[in-house]
Order: sequence, then structure tokens, then C-alpha cells
Amino acid sequence: MNTQAAMSVAAPPLQVEAFAHVDHWVFDLDNTLYSHESRVWPQVNQRITLFLQELFGLDGLSAQALRGYYYHRYGTTLNGLMLEHDVKPDDFLDFAHDIDLSLLEPDPALGAAIAALRGRKLILTNGSVGHARNVAGKLGILEHFEDVFDIVAAGFTPKPERSTYELFLAKHSVDPGRAAMFEDIEKNLIVPSALGMKTVLIIPQTPDPFREAWEQAAIEAGHVHHVTSNLTGFLTPLARA
Repeated sequence: MNTQAAMSVAAPPLQVEAFAHVDHWVFDLDNTLYSHESRVWPQVNQRITLFLQELFGLDGLSAQALRGYYYHRYGTTLNGLMLEHDVKPDDFLDFAHDIDLSLLEPDPALGAAIAALRGRKLILTNGSVGHARNVAGKLGILEHFEDVFDIVAAGFTPKPERSTYELFLAKHSVDPGRAAMFEDIEKNLIVPSALGMKTVLIIPQTPDPFREAWEQAAIEAGHVHHVTSNLTGFLTPLARA
């Protein structure tokens, strides 16, 4: 399924009652809490590519190919570098997230929708806690979240590994039967759904040229309970309820 066609798939209408039991709201960060027009994630990818270039003495194309290899085999480039080359995670994370957030604008409507949700709100990301706080802070929504569970807290094992979610649930005393997960990558919702969480897949309103088609497709699957390209619009009726 190509990206444009995938984005045209009609999601079932939101049934507010389906979230009546939810009082734990869990959000991915990148490409979930902001749109790709802010150019945050492309910069992270560029920094990762540059890290590989400098580490291995590669040209740009070779470094991009290596980044893709690590991502598909290990879930993140960092995981591959740690397992294959014993790279220090702090050095990588600091380098990868040293980006310009000037195009990321505050989103008061999203902040209001998150603030109005009944219960606890948490961020679960494969990035670093520093990156999450910088991004959420620039969006003006950081104050609405109780905490950030990052790749360090996960023992550098990324989503979609089951152990990452189990560590998150245990650390923050989250009952998955009372939780909802918002995520931009479909495979990262398989485990949350199996654990009993409501799942919401976030897709871009327009195709993102810096991401692969499968990463932004509106997948129809049993573990994807809802699909939306407008997170604020999706949350608003839930908050009102």
C-alpha cells in the first residue's frame, strides 16, 4: 500500500465510550506529539548519519545505508552500535539530539486537550529524556506530563520489544487495562494491545518525504483500535467526556 493510499483509509468513527475506563494516557514523542512540518525528526536522522560518518569514516550514502540496516535489524541505530561496536550511549544520544527546534511552534490547543484528560499522562519514547523535555517544552505541553520514560530507562532496548513496555508499566505503576497508547508506528502498538491497552495510531496529515511509507501508513489491524491524523481533534472529545 503506498503512502497516499494508506492515508485515505477511513478509520471507524471515534466512540468516546471506548475510552471511558482510561485514566492512564501514554504518548510516544517523535512524529506523534508534533507534525513533520517542524522538521524535528529529519534533523535527528541527519545527526545520526553524521555520527556514523565520523565514527566509521564513511561517505553520506554509505552512512545512510548503515543507519537503515541498524534500524531494521535492531530497532534503533543506537542499539545496533552498542551491540556490534560497544558505542557509549550517552555520546550518541547527546550528538543525535543536538538539533534546531526553531521550526517547532507552541501548540496550546494540544496542551489544553492533554491537560483536560482525566488521569495521568506519560511519555514513552525511544529517544532520550533530554530530547523529550526539549521538544515537549518547546510545544508548551511538558507541564502536563507526569514523567518521561526514555531509552535509558528501558535499558537501551527499544520499542517494540515487550520488555520495554513491561519495564515502563512496572516503573510507573500503570495498569494496561486502564491505559491508552498513542503512537506513530503501527508495529509499536502490537504489544500495548496485547497487554490490554487501547491503541491509537497517529498518521501525518500529508505524506512525510523523510520517512518510509510503511512508517506512516494507516494500518487496519486488530492491534490498531483507532487511527487519526489529528491528535488534538481526537483528544478533545475524550477530554470533554
